[in-house]
Amino acid sequence: MTRFEKKIQKSKKIYEQAKINAPFGVHSNYRFAAPHPMYFVRARRTSVWDIDGNRFTDYNMGFGALVAGHSHPAIIEAITQQAKKGTDFGLEWEQTPKYAKMICERFGVDQVKLSSTGTEATMYAVRFCRSFTGKDKIVKFEGCYHGSNEAVAVSVKPPPDKQGDPRFPNQVPSSRGIPEAMYQNTLVAPFNDLEAVEEIVRKNSSEIAAMILEPIPMNMGYVLPKPGFLEGLRKLADEYNYLLIFDEIKTCGKFYGGISEYVHVKPDLITLGKAIGGGVPVSAVAGKKRIMETVMPGVVSHAGTFNANPLCVAAGIATLSKVLTRSAMEKATRLCDTLAKGYQDIVEDTGVLVQVSKAGLSGAVAFSSKPITDWRAFQASDAGKWYSYCFAMMNRGIIPAGPSSEEQWTVSVVHTKRDIEEHIEAFKDVAPYLKG
Repeated sequence: MTRFEKKIQKSKKIYEQAKINAPFGVHSNYRFAAPHPMYFVRARRTSVWDIDGNRFTDYNMGFGALVAGHSHPAIIEAITQQAKKGTDFGLEWEQTPKYAKMICERFGVDQVKLSSTGTEATMYAVRFCRSFTGKDKIVKFEGCYHGSNEAVAVSVKPPPDKQGDPRFPNQVPSSRGIPEAMYQNTLVAPFNDLEAVEEIVRKNSSEIAAMILEPIPMNMGYVLPKPGFLEGLRKLADEYNYLLIFDEIKTCGKFYGGISEYVHVKPDLITLGKAIGGGVPVSAVAGKKRIMETVMPGVVSHAGTFNANPLCVAAGIATLSKVLTRSAMEKATRLCDTLAKGYQDIVEDTGVLVQVSKAGLSGAVAFSSKPITDWRAFQASDAGKWYSYCFAMMNRGIIPAGPSSEEQWTVSVVHTKRDIEEHIEAFKDVAPYLKG
């Protein structure tokens, strides 16, 4: 840590000024990390440079939003050309239907509604389901993150003294300032325990409008669903007559056609975001026509000044058509496989107690002797050792993942074989210090 602190002294000076006008000097609390936030000045392809002049190879990639890489020329060109013509008309842009069609075809959905952030998308998805079913309750999973809207800001990171029975978790608000009335209709279930989920559903079946989940939870590393779990959730939704929402804000950028194509399980609605904009704020709710067509003006509220603004839609069109092609994502997936294998080989050679998980373009490491299958298992892992690993990797010029033990790495379509080899070599150097 001391070595790393010496490298970021200019960031420290900016922080001292930034915290005067902004609490903790950041505008997303997830960006604050001890000893203080880092401040960056530019980025290109897989590299980012901080104010101190340090260059890092980036595997955070904007928390997965930058699968296209930093400042991709095709996206920059699209944004530049559109900025000359207008950034927001306050009305529909003539190219937006093209983008909507691309999304529907790529992700296998009937209709889509665009917004700007993941929080908006999950908020609207829940609203659409409640309106469609006429029911109020939703089911979400312990440890899953769906943005800051208050219906789902429940049991995201519940502490041990509040979380309750592992099979029937308590409803724990993720922030102060959220009244109980805002989440009393949100039931909490354990991820990867289908029997417990069914019992929760059965007891509340007449009141449940929808179930929402990250098909691969990414607020506790990178937790893969057990075989049959997602299929089982689909069957429960059909049997008990509620809607199934896959929150694909992150997974839509891990697999070409999203998680639905990867696992062959089709939900009723999906939320999309991050990677589909190539680095600009765009999100979506998409799904079956019978649900989406009920989102009628004056009946179900869906609005936003910046929804489908031309600047972001132009970037989205360029991203999906020119950058995140199937062949490019398949190549990146192979590189991700190589990275995960490199980690696993080093773990086996050194005896470090690390769990390595991987699928699509992402993966994660957790310092634990047991596989990470849910929030409780993740919570038992050694977060302190993860931070030691992270700072050691950053001292070697690698941002190995998002800046928290809860995050994962993302391999973009512009990462190279050499990038992956350097990442593996850095971990080979670091691993022996992480034993014991």
